[in-house]
Amino acid sequence: MASYIIEVGFAALQQTRLLRNRNVGFLMKRLGKVIRSVQAFGREFSRRSIPADSHRAPSIGVALGGGFARGIAHIGVLKVLEEERIPIRMVAGTSVGAIMGAAYCSGLTIAELEEIAHKVRFATFARWTLSRLGFASTDRMAAFLKQTLKVHTFEELRIPLAVTATDFKTGGGAVFSSGPIIDPVRASCAYPGMFLPVEIKGSWLVDGMLSHPVPTRPLRDMGVDRVIGVHLKGQWSKTCAPRHFFDVIGQSFAIAQEMISPVWRSAADIVIEPDVAGFDYDDFKRADELIRVGEHAMRNALPEVRKWLEVPERAAAPLQAPLLTTSPAPLPAE
Repeated sequence: MASYIIEVGFAALQQTRLLRNRNVGFLMKRLGKVIRSVQAFGREFSRRSIPADSHRAPSIGVALGGGFARGIAHIGVLKVLEEERIPIRMVAGTSVGAIMGAAYCSGLTIAELEEIAHKVRFATFARWTLSRLGFASTDRMAAFLKQTLKVHTFEELRIPLAVTATDFKTGGGAVFSSGPIIDPVRASCAYPGMFLPVEIKGSWLVDGMLSHPVPTRPLRDMGVDRVIGVHLKGQWSKTCAPRHFFDVIGQSFAIAQEMISPVWRSAADIVIEPDVAGFDYDDFKRADELIRVGEHAMRNALPEVRKWLEVPERAAAPLQAPLLTTSPAPLPAE
């Protein structure tokens, strides 16, 4: 009799455990369904709440072209963009644009750039030399950049920068965006016939103006949404007849660059052209005037640039989440 009672009790205990396990399993399944429903709702709400890419504010990049002393006008362009709180996400520079871009992206303020512009002269960057490859070296430019830049590698810059040069052998454009900054900037400024070519990793490089007069395409390749190209258009020689060797080579390059301008213009959303026609290539002493013409040109273009930053009201206000109400899952009958 005792053994029978024990067997019945043991069987009842097993049945109770089996029912409890089934109830727990049932509840877990219902709970899993509720969790999956909430997750799906969250994904759908997030998708609807975040504005589409077409409605977000675009990233803006500035492509700074070459022009030697006329490049001081770039400071005026950057000054207006800062004053109007238009964010610059990326910069690309050619020749003097590479110098300005490296200085600005390294952390120099507009006030510091203006102060430097009032001090520099041709001799700050160049030293006359006797060479079969040119009349001046850029050794002094290297010393100037080492002293002026707040950082010395692309990776340390506060704003991403691309510096362009031209491969002497292939004629193709060389774009630098990593590693040391100083030699790529020197190469970008190595105007053929005047400055000595610069060797970097076995390649001889000359002025980036031959391949990227205004580096809008390298800026596009960096992934920027909108490109502001700054073109310093001006004649090298103001006379009909050339006065010396530099007039011949300088005006010839100016003509060639104008002929290929459709290439870089097609990659720009807007082209800023400060009126630098009345300035000589070495007019460093007129820094104040050059900065002002840069400011004036950029201010004239502001209405168009501001349109890029306008976010439609519909996209600016995210959708309100509907009140989420859920009923508890029914418990199984005992």
